[in-house]
Amino acid sequence: MHPARLPAGFEWGVSTASYQIEGAVREDGRGASVWDTFTARPGVVRNGDTGDMACDHYHRYREDVGLMAGLGLDAYRFSLSWPRILPEGRGRVEPRGLDFYDRLVDELLAHGITPTPTLFHWDLPQALEDEGGWLRRETAEAFAAYAGVVADRLGDRVQRWITLNEPFVHLAFGYAFGVHAPGRALMLDALPAAHHQLLGHGLAARELRARGAGEVWIANNCTPVRDAGSPVAAEAYDALHNRMFNDPLLVGSYPDLSAYGVTGPEWGGIVREGDLELLHGSLDGLGVNYYNPTWVTAPGEGAGLPFELAEPDKDYPRTAFDWPVVPEGLTELLTGLQARYGDALPPVWITENGCSCDDVVRAGGVDDQARVDYLAAHVDAVGEAVARGVDVRGYFVWSLLDNFEWAEGYAQRFGLVHVDYATQRRTPKASYHWYRDLIASLR
Repeated sequence: MHPARLPAGFEWGVSTASYQIEGAVREDGRGASVWDTFTARPGVVRNGDTGDMACDHYHRYREDVGLMAGLGLDAYRFSLSWPRILPEGRGRVEPRGLDFYDRLVDELLAHGITPTPTLFHWDLPQALEDEGGWLRRETAEAFAAYAGVVADRLGDRVQRWITLNEPFVHLAFGYAFGVHAPGRALMLDALPAAHHQLLGHGLAARELRARGAGEVWIANNCTPVRDAGSPVAAEAYDALHNRMFNDPLLVGSYPDLSAYGVTGPEWGGIVREGDLELLHGSLDGLGVNYYNPTWVTAPGEGAGLPFELAEPDKDYPRTAFDWPVVPEGLTELLTGLQARYGDALPPVWITENGCSCDDVVRAGGVDDQARVDYLAAHVDAVGEAVARGVDVRGYFVWSLLDNFEWAEGYAQRFGLVHVDYATQRRTPKASYHWYRDLIASLR
């Protein structure tokens, strides 16, 4: 490792998400989210798991902030539950929901940890989904109003905001393929949800800044795209996964999406006058979530998309999720962003990076050396990108806690801290102690 290459003031953090850890889904006036509805459907989540209890963070947040303090963190990236604050998605505000985040923010600040909330990490209020969800422009407008409500309450202590988490993944898994909530399998008819999420970001950024926000970010899942036999397919995939969610924010236009049947700058009226002007330049920082590269080849006969995912070109190590471990892909991704966007690229934070391992508590601890190796290699990859001139200012591990891992339920463990879901006992893993020592060594 070469952590000395990281700049002075480099931030160390961890990330979580509301539905994945909070539990308490029917307490204190919280409304239903699309994930409450989705997990009630038979067969869509492994073992029929739900986030009803999750890590019970709603009641145990002080213990969890204590674990963060033990790491010596600079910042904590968490998400707010939109239906906990506005049970119907708009209009009536539930003060008990805001009270919870009030307490959480105060607890973080008391330990010297910068709160970095994400406004939307996939748990859309079901009431808005019943009206069409992100397929409708009105959801973006409701999102902006929600941002204003939260900033009015927390903005005196929170200066850094993330609007959306991984709009590409939410588009693809939630609206195109139906394997995540809200479970719609619309394929290319899902594309309006891409623009409306970005529009929601732009409108929310305006509301946040009107209330004195210091920084507004987005957290995009980005992947280096590797050509496995078709440059045309690789370019089409890159346009969909990466550029569709970065270009409007950084250069003020969408990439060529003609491979997906989208022609013209208006997308058949979905993109309206003033939308791109609202989006362009709306970022103070770009959050990058990285897990692995994507190999792409030409589609087979009768495929409904202009690409097909391919296997990696060599035998990489694999995580318990069977994802290839390619730390150099993070350097490739970061230097590629710098090469593509140049001076238009704002400062970058790695807002998620981590791996699932088959963790077992033995003798009161968890020896997750594979995770330690993974994190060390990826921190080194960040250092290499910094050495090549990329302005990377922080690194957030996914995740603090083992948690509800969407369609995989509780079958995958990403945490620095092991959670026994039956007892809610927290056990710091070897990776927790390694991360603590790394942070301390760089102070």
